[in-house]
Amino acid sequence: MRRPTIMDIAKAAGVSKGAVSYALNGRPGVSESTRERILTIANDLGWAPSNPARALAPGGRVGAIGMVVDRPARSLGIEPFFMQLVSGVETELSAQGVDLMLQVAEDVEAELAVYRRWAAERRVDGVVMVDLRVSDPRPEAMGVLPLPAVLLGGPEGAGGLPCLYTDDGVPMREVVHYLAAMGHRRIVRVAGPEDFVHTHSRTEAFRQAAERSGLLQARTVHADYTGEAGSRTTRRLLAEAEPPTALVYDNDLMALAGLGVAAEMGIEVPSQLSIVAWDDSALCQMVRPSLTAVSRDVVSHGRRVASMLNAVLAGQQVESEETLAGELRPRGSTGPLTV
Repeated sequence: MRRPTIMDIAKAAGVSKGAVSYALNGRPGVSESTRERILTIANDLGWAPSNPARALAPGGRVGAIGMVVDRPARSLGIEPFFMQLVSGVETELSAQGVDLMLQVAEDVEAELAVYRRWAAERRVDGVVMVDLRVSDPRPEAMGVLPLPAVLLGGPEGAGGLPCLYTDDGVPMREVVHYLAAMGHRRIVRVAGPEDFVHTHSRTEAFRQAAERSGLLQARTVHADYTGEAGSRTTRRLLAEAEPPTALVYDNDLMALAGLGVAAEMGIEVPSQLSIVAWDDSALCQMVRPSLTAVSRDVVSHGRRVASMLNAVLAGQQVESEETLAGELRPRGSTGPLTV
C-alpha cells in the first residue's frame, strides 16, 4: 500500500495542505477543533512523519541511533551481556520514540565504513560505541565525522568522547583473593580478545592480585567469547600435566562451556576445579552447580549510555561517568580444594 501523505490528509479533511502542516507540527494557524479533526484523520489513515524529510530540516533528527558490534555473529544472539545491553538501550530509546539500528561488522575497518555510510546517508542521529580497543582508531575518526557518539568503555583511549565506564580491577582483585583464600594456587583466566581495553585492564588487575597473593602459577590465555572457544581452551588447560584448580572466564558463555568440559573429563566442580564467570546471568543460576559470577547491572548501563547520547543530541554538555563496580556472587561452582 502507498504511504499516506499530507495531501491525502488534506483531501480527507477538506482543508489546505498548509493547514495540515500547522496541525501536525503543533503550530498556530488552525482552530483547535480543526487541529483535532486533522490529527484524527491522520491517525485513521496511518500517517507517520518521514524521518528522512525531518532530517533535512535545520536541526532535524532522523529518530534513530546506531550501534555496530564487532563480535562473532553466531554468539551475539545467545550472549546474555549483549542481550541485556540492547534491552537497556531499547528501553531508554523507546520512551523517547527513537529507534535502534544494530549492525554486526567483521572488524574495525568495516565498522568505520558503516559509520561513514550512516553519516553520509543520514541514517542515524548518533551512535553508541562498544568494545574500546588498545590504540583504537574509532574515537579520532568520530571526531571528524558529523556523527555524535558516546562510548561504553574507557576512560583511557576515549579520545575526548563522553563515556560510561567501569573499573573492572575492583571485582577482578576480589575474585583472585577469594580463590586464593580457599587454597587455589594454579589459577588461569580465560580472557576475551587481547586488544580490547577492558581485557587489558582485567589482565593487569589479575596479574597484580596474583602477585599480592603469592600465586606463582596464575596466567591469562585468550579466546573469543564463544562457547566453542571456551570448550576448546578449557579442554587444553585441563589436559596439562599440572592443570589449573580454578578457572576465571571473561563471560558466561565460555564459563558454561568450561563447566561442560569438566563434566566430560570427569573433573568434579568444585572439589577438583572451581569456576568463576564474568557477568552474571540467568544461565549462570540455572546450571548445576550454579556458577559463581561477577554481577553487573548491564541493563542499567544500556539505559544510561543511551540517555547520555540523547543528551548529546539535544545539545547538552555531557561528562563521562563511572558505573558501580561489579560484585562477586559466590555459588556452587567455587569452593576449597578437597582432592
